[in-house]
Amino acid sequence: MERFDIIVIGGGHAGAEAAWAASKGGLAVALFTLNLDTIGKMSCSPSIGGLAKSHLVKEIDALGGIMAEVADETAIQYRLLNTKKGPAVQATRTQNDRWRYAQAVKSRLERAGIHLRQAKVCSLVVHGGSVQGVIDQTGTIYEARAVIVAAGTFLDGTIHIGQRRIPAGRAGEEGSHELSAALMGLGLCLGRHKTGTPPRLHRDSLDFTALTRQEPEEGLLPFAFSPAGPPLKQVPCFTSRTTAETHRLVRENIHLSPLYSGAITGTPARYCPSLEDKVMHFGDRDGHQVMLEPEGLDTQEIYASGLGNSLPLELQWQIVHSVPGLERAEILRPAYAIEYNYILPTQIDRTLETRAIRGLFLAGQVNGTSGYEEAAAQGLMAGLNASLSLRGREPFILERSQAYIGVMLDDLTARGTSEPYRMFTSRAEYRLMLRESNALLRLSRQAFALGLIAPERMARVEGLEQEISALKSHLERVSITIPDDLPKIRPTRGAARERVRLQQLLKRPEVGMQDLASAGLLPPGAHPLSLTECAVDIKYAGYIERQLRQIEHLRTLEQVCIPVGVDYGGVEGLSTELKQRLSRLRPATLGQASRIEGMTPAALEALHIMIRATCSSQPPESRPAS
Repeated sequence: MERFDIIVIGGGHAGAEAAWAASKGGLAVALFTLNLDTIGKMSCSPSIGGLAKSHLVKEIDALGGIMAEVADETAIQYRLLNTKKGPAVQATRTQNDRWRYAQAVKSRLERAGIHLRQAKVCSLVVHGGSVQGVIDQTGTIYEARAVIVAAGTFLDGTIHIGQRRIPAGRAGEEGSHELSAALMGLGLCLGRHKTGTPPRLHRDSLDFTALTRQEPEEGLLPFAFSPAGPPLKQVPCFTSRTTAETHRLVRENIHLSPLYSGAITGTPARYCPSLEDKVMHFGDRDGHQVMLEPEGLDTQEIYASGLGNSLPLELQWQIVHSVPGLERAEILRPAYAIEYNYILPTQIDRTLETRAIRGLFLAGQVNGTSGYEEAAAQGLMAGLNASLSLRGREPFILERSQAYIGVMLDDLTARGTSEPYRMFTSRAEYRLMLRESNALLRLSRQAFALGLIAPERMARVEGLEQEISALKSHLERVSITIPDDLPKIRPTRGAARERVRLQQLLKRPEVGMQDLASAGLLPPGAHPLSLTECAVDIKYAGYIERQLRQIEHLRTLEQVCIPVGVDYGGVEGLSTELKQRLSRLRPATLGQASRIEGMTPAALEALHIMIRATCSSQPPESRPAS
């Protein structure tokens, strides 16, 4: 019988990051997956990052994870999104080589000494409320002190193409039906979600003269602070739009869509609608964008983003051919919808350990989320906390004010989700403080203390901090005359000439760091991150100060712990509906309680009064912190 400290179930983004983080603690870690050749496989879009998701990628990198490095190593196009908006919501996105990405992930896990096993886990071994191991389909028992389930869409997965239902975790791969039943048998409450993927087309069958070319952008910062190697060849993407004919085909055949026939019962994501939903809900538009993205440098497959549907295959051909530039397109892989089970995330703590079973952790789509980046971030946190728990150390919990990861885990555990959860910048109250560009500065010290990053890397981060400090001092100290020293900038108040410090000049919206650098007014050789962070700190100083005060108020609430097992039914001043929500969600702190739907200032004060009364009636050693 094989014995491990930690077993990770699932070889997707969540499973890979979980195994990687867990292995950092010097423990024996095994990753069980149905197919070793698909570890790290990009099941849907061959891309990483994007709006809000790039923030997660940068935070994963700051905490020593692998997603950012692999994304840079396999990137075939870089773009910066939201450039017309402020720095808090700007986002990096890469187009990636699908095959190289999976190979890079697997290679890292192999070199890290993680034990890889191709096996189907069918059930868990649980004794006395604690997980003891797993059992595979051959009946073999593998002992473990902790288990991380990162099963993606494989829990009782069902693919829908027209009226056909195919049991599968994703196209061509069997699902994990037994494990789903086993988790339910342990008393965990499950829900059902739906997602999907568009068709893949043959590049040589497209008419590129009818498509709009989208070139890669140059000079962008990579995701990782320490890129793994030289970049790959950069290639363009292409765009088109659906037509009136596309919409007619969908409308006239909507009864054939399992999403509308009632065959699909899982909840889809509103923010990522299928083609059927876009046509039925927004069919009055002239058209919907179709992104044609290469799947890699050594393949002819093109990912047709925007054409995801669950209609019969013969109808999919007609729909594809109704799009300009795709009139003769050849479908290599059809679009499909997939339903799968997930575990209601209000049953886990922010460590990602289940409350019902000690040592059982959950990460990724099994918690109701959607997206590679959300899954990877959860995997990293689950692997780290499982390792910390087995080593007798305090758990690592990120607050909402510290990271987008903290926002996501707090949302999931305190509020739950009724649809596939996706990260948005709007979910973060303190997004000005949680920029993708400052993730290193926010999280590196914690990562170093946890043994997730090497001393050499920490030294580089400290050098970056010193460079930012020196740059700020330079801007405070140096003054120039405008327009003499900077002809493109006009003096204010109608003056002919004006003497001004660089710091004050930089606060003007029309002046950027590049203007100062081009005029030779900055020390040479500064790191681009230093320039970015210095400019943000100066330009947004007032807003940053305001958010710091808000964060301090939040920190005060988060330090007030709610006694375990409190009877909310006996708390005066709470509505019946709020009592029911509190009893179901069981917030750990007053801060979490404040974010529950329907919470009012009066109700929050009633809770605080209850906590103070409880504390005063308990002996000092048993009182919660407040």
